[in-house]
Amino acid sequence: MATLLITGGAGFIGSHLCERLLARGDEVVVLDNFNDFYDPGMKRANAAGLKGAEIVEGDIRDAQAVGRLFGERRFDAVVHLAAMAGVRPSLADPLHYEDVNVRGSLVLLEAIRRSPGTCMVFASSSSVYGSNEKVPFEESDDIRHPVSPYAATKRAGELHCFTYHHLYGIPTSCLRFFTVYGPRQRPEMAIHKFVRAILAGEPIPVFGDGSTRRDYTFVDDIVDGVVRAVDRCEGYEIYNLGGSETTSLEELVELVGRACGREPIIAREPMQPGDVEITFADVSKAASRLGFAPSTAVSEGLGRFVEWYRERQGAS
Repeated sequence: MATLLITGGAGFIGSHLCERLLARGDEVVVLDNFNDFYDPGMKRANAAGLKGAEIVEGDIRDAQAVGRLFGERRFDAVVHLAAMAGVRPSLADPLHYEDVNVRGSLVLLEAIRRSPGTCMVFASSSSVYGSNEKVPFEESDDIRHPVSPYAATKRAGELHCFTYHHLYGIPTSCLRFFTVYGPRQRPEMAIHKFVRAILAGEPIPVFGDGSTRRDYTFVDDIVDGVVRAVDRCEGYEIYNLGGSETTSLEELVELVGRACGREPIIAREPMQPGDVEITFADVSKAASRLGFAPSTAVSEGLGRFVEWYRERQGAS
């Protein structure tokens, strides 16, 4: 049994991860500030379902609060999911994104360096690849040209993790997530917005001509990769975690409509600053070293999301 600190553990990916860890008998401590980036009630409901976890309400930027947690117990690993998320919102508030995503990560790294034997699993993002034209994306690709503040903060987090590994020997795995979706997904994310609009008979905003492509990855597959990274955390490694196939925006809208059983109404909008043409994960490194094998087809995952959404609406 391991003892793990999960930052952002009440959120979308975090709550699924905590459930998996608790189910296998790990001791789980969640640090989450329940901010209002989206309805805090959703996160509190997620946290309430984590039976057996210790829920600590606090901010990763609060060095004293983080220090107290590390003073109370020794963690085998920190899975650092807490962050200000999203490309487009980061354009409007880059200083806040820098403060939370970069300074917050440094506060955690400072605590970990004083706790020998604790490993760091850092949630990065496919956005670090920017407008990379070489596909699929490999971990060794040139990523010196981020196209949003959010992407820049995630790359900065990877670099700080490497620095602390180099200086203090902290075992570290940085995981580049590719467009995660599934039950409990944040309300502002595309699939959640599309389902909500279709079921309400409202138009879906489609940016560009629908040809942009994303590597959509079901949350259960992502969680499987995170758990494998926790169990095999050594040295300093970067892994892509994605579905390793792409779906165009036009195809996605059609698939979401099919899962909802309704015809989508399309509202065309111009491409947005910070958007990229494609994301596509080469997961061969994660497959060979971690045994990562995503198995959920987009059509199946969308069906499971729509089922969750309908159940949640029926209960509210």
